[in-house]
Amino acid sequence: MNLTVPLFSASSFSSSSSPSPIYNPFPLHWVSSYITPSKPKCPFGFQIANSATTDLSLTTASTDSPSPSPSSRLKNDQALLALLRQRKTEEAWVIYTQSNGLPNATCLSRLVSQLSYQNSSVSFSRAQSIVTRLRHERQLHRLDANSLGLLAVAAAKSGHILYASSIIKSMLRSSYLPHVKAWSAVVSRLASAVDDGPTEAIKLFDSVVRRVRKFSDPAMVSDSRPDTAAYNAVLNACANLGNTKIFLRLFSGMSEFGSEPDVLTYNVMIKLCARAGRKDLLVFVLERILEMGIPLCMTTLHSLVAAYVGFGDLEMAENMVQAMREGRRDLCRILRDLNIDYSSEDSSGNEGDEDVFEKLLPNSINQSSEPPLLSKIYAPNSRIYTTLMKGYMKEGRVSDTVRMLEAMRHQDDCASHPDHVSYTTVVSALVKAGSMERARQVLAEMTRIGVPANRITYNILLKGYCQQLKIDKAKELLRQMSDDSGIEPDVVSYNILIDGCILIDDSAGALVFFNEMRAKGIAPTKVSYTTLMKAFVLSGQPKLARKVFDEMVKDPRVKVDLVAWNMLIEGYCRMGFIEEAKRLVQKMREDGFYPNVATYGSLASGISLARKPGEALLLWKEIKERCEAKREGMKSDSNSLPPLKPDEGLLDTLADICVRAAFFKKALEIIACMEENGIPPNKTKYKKIYVEMHSRMFTSKHASQARQDRRKERKRAAEAFKFWLGLPNSYYGSEWRLEPTEEDDYIEDDSV
Repeated sequence: MNLTVPLFSASSFSSSSSPSPIYNPFPLHWVSSYITPSKPKCPFGFQIANSATTDLSLTTASTDSPSPSPSSRLKNDQALLALLRQRKTEEAWVIYTQSNGLPNATCLSRLVSQLSYQNSSVSFSRAQSIVTRLRHERQLHRLDANSLGLLAVAAAKSGHILYASSIIKSMLRSSYLPHVKAWSAVVSRLASAVDDGPTEAIKLFDSVVRRVRKFSDPAMVSDSRPDTAAYNAVLNACANLGNTKIFLRLFSGMSEFGSEPDVLTYNVMIKLCARAGRKDLLVFVLERILEMGIPLCMTTLHSLVAAYVGFGDLEMAENMVQAMREGRRDLCRILRDLNIDYSSEDSSGNEGDEDVFEKLLPNSINQSSEPPLLSKIYAPNSRIYTTLMKGYMKEGRVSDTVRMLEAMRHQDDCASHPDHVSYTTVVSALVKAGSMERARQVLAEMTRIGVPANRITYNILLKGYCQQLKIDKAKELLRQMSDDSGIEPDVVSYNILIDGCILIDDSAGALVFFNEMRAKGIAPTKVSYTTLMKAFVLSGQPKLARKVFDEMVKDPRVKVDLVAWNMLIEGYCRMGFIEEAKRLVQKMREDGFYPNVATYGSLASGISLARKPGEALLLWKEIKERCEAKREGMKSDSNSLPPLKPDEGLLDTLADICVRAAFFKKALEIIACMEENGIPPNKTKYKKIYVEMHSRMFTSKHASQARQDRRKERKRAAEAFKFWLGLPNSYYGSEWRLEPTEEDDYIEDDSV
């Protein structure tokens, strides 16, 4: 398939988007002498922890450009400082860009601080450019801790989490402690990030706390000590991971720094209970809040409803909402009564979680005879109603979803009236049911009553049309979204359209949407790249998929993961290019990724297509070793692959290859592995293959005795396989084993 659409190049990325900021961590070094920090107008400052001796090599001045005269430099610094004091950041930036030399440390720190504090993409890029210049000229020591902390906050808010984290880590390595508002902002963003974000959030929190503990005088590090907000951020990371033990450790350590749990802390605990599968404990979180006298908020009640909906227990959610509608304050009693038949033994929590939750929620063990009452009446708002609607939607109860919307419209309390999220939920329910016309009617009604649809609403409709293979209607909706509603599509919109093109086998169309997205300055995500790779893989163009992969590797905004590697490997395996696929697997291992079931499944399919059964034996050897490690509970070391749990598709493909190639001993090993993992082998299929391909094996009476001896083990394997299939064999009526015996006197066919 020849594409006329221009393909990728490094220049196409740079020409279609704004200058790419720095994402890689950079080293920060500080001189041992104290530098007087600047004092920009910002909400917080930083305190220098100590003045440990550091690498002074970065203090060497650059000689790339002629240095201005001292008088000229002083004049520029004075003008720049005057503008910065007046908060004329734009004019100060112009003077900085026109200056040949670097301003003094005070001016640089103030400029970076003010640019970071503006909280815009342009100002953030400018602040980064200053840091880049200082790094290249080995002058990073000119920036004070305050400016770097503000830059870290700005980076976190703008979504550049890795860059923000690198700043905080560099400050710690340089023996400086950032302000708690700076490092906790980064922890908070990491906690909600994808991939390893929550894990990195916990590591960063622990790094700061370890540094704080080194100082015997708390006053020296008062601005860097973790507060309740910082603990809530890292506890949220634990909840997202479902890690109850680390949650307990951090929760128990709050008192060390004088931090007290607040309502947000317990809202996060609700999430932890949900992640751990402890539906029975949700009511006790609510009771704990009331017993400790912490002011309750609607977010807590919403979190409880969302948790019950997440468990699929709509009855509990409905009863809770109904009790709130009736103005009842005995909500804890109602939830306890509904919860009475639920046993903690049925929970899906990890072993050992019981002791953790006993310490987190001691009231769940020593239950009071009378549950506490709410301090006041809490009527359900639109957010709570909408969450219940989402539960109906997940269950496919479209009529209940629509009925809930109608009920919300007639509420006396305006806080209960449906908003754009409520309408979007109804649109999503209708799209899920395939009722695109009704979904469009709801969209039109939103416009009529003045509840504007947002980008999420349109993306749901786009996905509905793509799933129904109506790409033309999706394109029409995309134009309407931009022209009529003034809502520009985002990367999610284009990912949906690219995936829609895959469904109609239009790889060229997928590439058009990808390039259009980049031309509009929308940065592709990991999903964008892998989805486009999938388009080329399914259309039999692995080389184009490789080009997409290479562009993904070059893009610092995304992180190549195992999904991307597997997609690329599958592309070559689909065409039977096993050697290239094996080279990619080796490169993947060198980059720190282990093959998983999907990787092996692609290789097995490629081996079958290429008709190279010998490769299947090598593949099975590796899989078998990992399966045995899984079965025996072995821990892999640095030189071995981690344990593996195979699936039906992988083992069936390998067994099919071995049966067709007459590798019956290996086929029986694979079948035994299937049975150990609870996978029923397809005996009917294997019997058909054997009868069609091998029914005349070992039947010739003219083979030499030497050849018969050489093939003795193979013959016994064939008889063992026939025994398993239920075909006539030498083992009926007696015990059999796979090893050859002296009594084996079968004659083989010379043609085999």
